[in-house]
Amino acid sequence: MENTNGHAVEKVSELDGAAPDSTDSALYFCTYAYLFHQKDMLEDHKRTGAYYQAVMQNRRQFEGKVVLDVGTGSGILAIFAAKAGARKVYAVEATSMAKFARTLVEHHGLGGVVEVIQGTIETVSLPEKVDVIISEWMGYFLLRESMLDSVLVARNRFLKPGGAMYPSHARLYLAPIRSNNAHQRMAEFQNAVEGWSEFSREMRQFYGVDMSCLDDRYRREQKEYYLETSAWADVHPSQMLGPPSTLKEYDLLTITLEEIAEPLREKFRMDVLDGGPVESLVGFFDVQFCGSPENPTDFQVLLSTAPDPTGATHWGQQTFSLHPAIDCAPGDAVEGTITVVRKKENHRLMEVCVEHKVTGTSLVAQASPDRVSHYHIE
Repeated sequence: MENTNGHAVEKVSELDGAAPDSTDSALYFCTYAYLFHQKDMLEDHKRTGAYYQAVMQNRRQFEGKVVLDVGTGSGILAIFAAKAGARKVYAVEATSMAKFARTLVEHHGLGGVVEVIQGTIETVSLPEKVDVIISEWMGYFLLRESMLDSVLVARNRFLKPGGAMYPSHARLYLAPIRSNNAHQRMAEFQNAVEGWSEFSREMRQFYGVDMSCLDDRYRREQKEYYLETSAWADVHPSQMLGPPSTLKEYDLLTITLEEIAEPLREKFRMDVLDGGPVESLVGFFDVQFCGSPENPTDFQVLLSTAPDPTGATHWGQQTFSLHPAIDCAPGDAVEGTITVVRKKENHRLMEVCVEHKVTGTSLVAQASPDRVSHYHIE
């Protein structure tokens, strides 16, 4: 589009929501406003390829349909939907990435089908209901970022009866693993504490300032960072000490906003087939593209973030280090309850509490105490 002076002018949708200035200034949204971050996600071919297959192998479910892409980012999923024959695609993006999505859409000659709308899904308006909602909303450990909230708002506001969610289902898992990461994190914690002691001595020696009144606070701060914060990892299947336990299954057509706002509290049992020690727990997820009961897919697609010998997705897995490690004999199990709540000061981050105990007939299990471990997902 050009103005009277022949200069390119950005095409703005009449449906753009009143995205507040604070939207792009918030750290969460700012991250997604950069092309380098979009590149990181797009070159995750397990992720991008799964969405491509879910759309292109199910063209019949998209042909002539109206599609809503929630959090379109670069516009890639909206472009897939348009190429699959969608009649109209509304691509909603809260950040300034919307202008790059418009550029990409126009570059592919899809401006007549795809309409990029800048604004939050909670504030924008659409002139019609949609047949399909597609979104890549998953965060670390599935729930971090809380973008599922916005997807469900979109479903409640805009999805036609019988419409389909892409993906349609999600599952969250926890498994026992062996991991050098737990030892490494402990060593880093001890080095940090020793570094503080040296720093404190120098402050006293050089400046006559006694920092010892802050020793406990510094130790607690470093403990939270090194020992009580989950870590991204690329876990190899050989590290698995037993099969994963399914913590939670989500049906995106039926789950409610009220349900996901409540703390996730689930019991689990993880069989430790070869014995321990269990040095970490690992969390991961998968999502399924099954369509809806009224409009099922012809070809179901699974996107998994489970440990894979070919390498991790950009989500990797989240590891929760155990200090000390859990001793187990072959055939024992680790049983307990996991609770995941949103942080009060930032609902996109999570706090995790794992209550656990070794069960079984071995002497190790009979002597195992009840334990509680706390973590942050930052």
